[in-house]
Amino acid sequence: MENSLTLFDSIKKQKLPFVPMEEGKVSVYVCGPTVYDDAHLGHARSAIVFDLLHRVLKANGYEVTFVKNFTDIDDKIIKKIAQSGKSLEEITTHYIQAYQDEMKALHILPNTLEPKATQNIDAMKQMIEKLLEKNIAYIIEDGVYLDTSKDHEYGTLSKKVDDQHSQSRVEQKLEKKDQKDFALWKFCSTDEIGFEAPFGFGRPGWHLECSAMIEKHLAKDGLSYAVDIHGGGADLLFPHHENEASQTRCCTSHELAKYWLHNGFVNIDGQKMSKSLGNSFFLKDCLTKYNGEVVRFYMLSTYYRGDISFNETDLIASKKRLDKLYRLKKRVYGVGSGNINSELQEKILGSLNDDLNTSKAFAALDEYISNLNEKLNINPKDKNLKKQVVATIEYLAEILGVGSQDSFEYFQFGIDENLKNKIEDLIAQRAEAKKEKNFEKSDAIRDQLSSLGVSIMDTPQGTVWEKSNS
Repeated sequence: MENSLTLFDSIKKQKLPFVPMEEGKVSVYVCGPTVYDDAHLGHARSAIVFDLLHRVLKANGYEVTFVKNFTDIDDKIIKKIAQSGKSLEEITTHYIQAYQDEMKALHILPNTLEPKATQNIDAMKQMIEKLLEKNIAYIIEDGVYLDTSKDHEYGTLSKKVDDQHSQSRVEQKLEKKDQKDFALWKFCSTDEIGFEAPFGFGRPGWHLECSAMIEKHLAKDGLSYAVDIHGGGADLLFPHHENEASQTRCCTSHELAKYWLHNGFVNIDGQKMSKSLGNSFFLKDCLTKYNGEVVRFYMLSTYYRGDISFNETDLIASKKRLDKLYRLKKRVYGVGSGNINSELQEKILGSLNDDLNTSKAFAALDEYISNLNEKLNINPKDKNLKKQVVATIEYLAEILGVGSQDSFEYFQFGIDENLKNKIEDLIAQRAEAKKEKNFEKSDAIRDQLSSLGVSIMDTPQGTVWEKSNS
């Protein structure tokens, strides 16, 4: 399969033509969340960026296997158990469900697989046993460690190889052969949450989980890499992805990934978002104020490798930009689909094939919306043109993940259910009044709706409404 897709590879530090290991097929693995708390805006950005990649690969005709894991055993989760008194399963099930619900709100495509760490412990133990057999891993008092001196390629992904910056202070131990060495398995007492293993009761190291799950679910014999693309946030480049790559390289006959992609940080008030800074905005709070599609559009408006300085002013500006698409969609409400605007399709896919260049794609979209509004102003009854608009917006929903909502319901976001019910009831009363030719009553109801900040439009499909200030 030939296409012009290029992607920026984190190892080569340049844009490369994308050529998968198997013709017509692509395997992608993206590091998912550790499910001890609600998702934050950093999680949202990573999910949106790699969902766009998923969509672009599909648009290029690839059969995509897309995997994102859940880390459901971790020291942070165990701390949460101690704080809350809830079980491991209660905590992880709750946060996995919350994450999945929020991903739906952001229009994230379903993953092919969503493996959980706790369901893949055997694969992790097997990998450790192989590394011990090869004398690449060793055991000390508190766990099993990988001997990074045995991996001559260690540091090639992140370009960080010196002791001072190699691992967190938490992992620096005198017993280790080298401070760069990292834990594959952490021993714990049998009255703690852990798993039986030939080398000792304990829990897997965080880095090990992804390598083992990739090997189990995605790697194929005879190929030079376990997956075509491995992705995640820039904060995972080191040590997480470096260590993943090392484990796989040392344990198997292949490298972990042919291409490595990383999205930029989400900054708030100019600082990298982190719990320690106290500025980690939860995604759920943002989604109560803004439609998930607005958050998605905002996140995509910045080049995926760059950092986003998250602020509400820019989010509102992005919403107004997306509103224009939905206002165009309103103008073709109830019209059937026709032939897509091939010129815009070419511009959008061409831009996204250039390392997911959303800025260029959005500029083409802005121009299209402006031109189509002008054409509809001149020929408001041009059915073929309207059908083309419908088909084009359907394409945008498919490749960008925006524009799929009902154009009136989109503008109803933020109205509470009680008010919605009241509005729907008034619309029903008005319809009945019109049926009875009681136009005085129907006009009075329209005025009442207007006083509630609601504007209505009568269509062949019935009366539709929206917030009049939208």
